Amino acid sequence: MSESLLQVHDLRTYYATREGNSVFAVDGVSLECREGEILGIAGESGCGKSTLALSLMGMYFRPLCYDRGTIQIGSTEITTLSPEQLRLTILGNEIAYIPQAAMNVLNPTQRIIHFIRDIIHEHGLDKSYDEIYELARERFAALNLPERVLRAYPIELSGGMKQRVVIGISSILDPRILIADEPTSALDVSTQKAVIKTLKKLFDEGFVRSIIFITHELQVLRHIADRIAVMYAGQIVETGTMEQILFKPLHPYSKALMDSIVVPEKEIKAKKLYGIPGDPPNLAEPIVGCRFADRCSYVTDECRIGDIAERSDGQQSYRCIHEPEQLRSWHGQSN
Repeated sequence: MSESLLQVHDLRTYYATREGNSVFAVDGVSLECREGEILGIAGESGCGKSTLALSLMGMYFRPLCYDRGTIQIGSTEITTLSPEQLRLTILGNEIAYIPQAAMNVLNPTQRIIHFIRDIIHEHGLDKSYDEIYELARERFAALNLPERVLRAYPIELSGGMKQRVVIGISSILDPRILIADEPTSALDVSTQKAVIKTLKKLFDEGFVRSIIFITHELQVLRHIADRIAVMYAGQIVETGTMEQILFKPLHPYSKALMDSIVVPEKEIKAKKLYGIPGDPPNLAEPIVGCRFADRCSYVTDECRIGDIAERSDGQQSYRCIHEPEQLRSWHGQSN
């Protein structure tokens, strides 16, 4: 089995409100990212994906707060590190982050190379301007970005070009893990394809060892992910291989997500599309039982009692009271 680069156990993080309440956007998440794999994290908007990404980076700035759990990157437990230790030893080197709406993170008053210079110096690396320029030129060339981009201002670049520039900057220190948060959102299909190819090139050529690809577009993961974790209302509700989650999901939420999107595969592209009824639960209020119960077609009284434990079916794990055979039977009837 491949080395585990990231291990997360029972992670809980929350947003502190002005009224003194705690909104647990990440509530008891456990997951693993292995060397040599691309892990997809999928779910509706508002399910906690971006909060999870920030939490995995140790970026706890109020109102986001850490409650409990462990985050181990390599041999380092990062929840015990100070912000300064985290910045100098972990961020950028061990794990890096492509933020949501990445096209807007570039400083509009700086040329790209000056932005890169500031980032490298902020991570405590004593490199000259010429060394930084050559490092950036080589990385951009590897990603098919022309050298002229280094001297450009962000306003001179297209949306897709800016996205690829941010990917190049995020990976410039060769992090072992790269978290990409919704990197294809708000892009047209051809630009989405270019962004995915850029990420795959980073991975295939060994600039990064693993990628965590976060998206609400489950079908995008068909083209990039090895394994997928499905997130709902702050929890991971199912984890499996890409083929298992997309074509043989167990959890009713995973099934509902697949039923609500158009996919190109011949055997299922003619299926009917179904919207998911209702809305996700309010995380500011206590939740008893299954978090998907109010929207689930297979809900029983038992679903609304106590915590729902995670079950395992070989490589596939899911958080539901129903047996795998029963779920497969129901899912087969609904196709």
